[in-house]
Amino acid sequence: MFPNDDGPGDHGRVLDRLRRIRPDLFIVALLVVIGIAALLPARGVVATGFGHATTVAIGLLFFLYGARLSTREAIDGLRHWRLHGTVLAATYVLFPLLGLAVTLLPTSVLPRDLALGVVFLCCLPSTVQSSIAFTSLARGNVPAAICAASLSNLLGIVVTPLLAALLLSSHGGITGGAVLDVALQLLAPFVAGQLARRWIGGWVARHKKRLVVVDRGSILLVVYVAFSEGMAEGIWGRLSAGSLLILAGVCVVLLAAVLAITWFVPRRFPWADRVTIMFCGSKKSLATGLPMAGVLFAGDQVGLLVLPLMLFHMIQLMACAAIAARLSRRAEAPSGVAVPA
Repeated sequence: MFPNDDGPGDHGRVLDRLRRIRPDLFIVALLVVIGIAALLPARGVVATGFGHATTVAIGLLFFLYGARLSTREAIDGLRHWRLHGTVLAATYVLFPLLGLAVTLLPTSVLPRDLALGVVFLCCLPSTVQSSIAFTSLARGNVPAAICAASLSNLLGIVVTPLLAALLLSSHGGITGGAVLDVALQLLAPFVAGQLARRWIGGWVARHKKRLVVVDRGSILLVVYVAFSEGMAEGIWGRLSAGSLLILAGVCVVLLAAVLAITWFVPRRFPWADRVTIMFCGSKKSLATGLPMAGVLFAGDQVGLLVLPLMLFHMIQLMACAAIAARLSRRAEAPSGVAVPA
């Protein structure tokens, strides 16, 4: 489906780059946490304590997001408005429309909560780190990718809850009170982080690796609480292996459709910009989505509603790694070698 290179390129260099892409240990940690929640779910007073800890952790997470994200860089990057507009259209228009199409499937094929979870993931902003990493590997426009992914996440703090409320309110998924909770638990800490950036931005940047513990620890805590509540409510007993297989198929088709559209539609853009549009416009952020789901949805809903996002995240990493390698081979092909578009 995407450009390939059958010429005598240096495949060794491509393999070297792929070796640098380590297995996503965070995904492994997520699976371990789900297993712990299945065997030792939090109940009673312990569950209440974990719930309060999750609220604090999510607030801290978005405070650090605000302290890290340079609003000025994102605004300055708007000068490349056609590229960013295309990425945002894919993220907040194309994806939600495809997500709504999934809700047309009968509940006998895909359970309602899983379908709503697909719609929710379609409302999320793009990833940052992986979008930039795959754009770099594929020889795309890295500065534009940095700006596009940052802008997507900056807007997502406001756009995602409103878009999710608009699309899911008719299905009973999100209420006005939940949107207000987002403003209090997510947007307020994010704005506070932006305001504090002038004093703590340098410290946050210097300790970025250490603060990853806060980022990922918060997300793991959200997952544990969500899946524990799911176990307590018995919702997992209502989910069949067939439903999981269908959900995986839906995620694959959804990703393939967006990858194809974001690659072939912007054909008039320079090749490097097309790479950026495809990688930034086709991915969804697990780091943003899980905390938001914990705020937006009722506790017994969260487990099933975030399952599509977790599955989609794993699929997008594997697919985009393979595509980035193929695009890299094309970029390295000798100028005299004909490479199909």
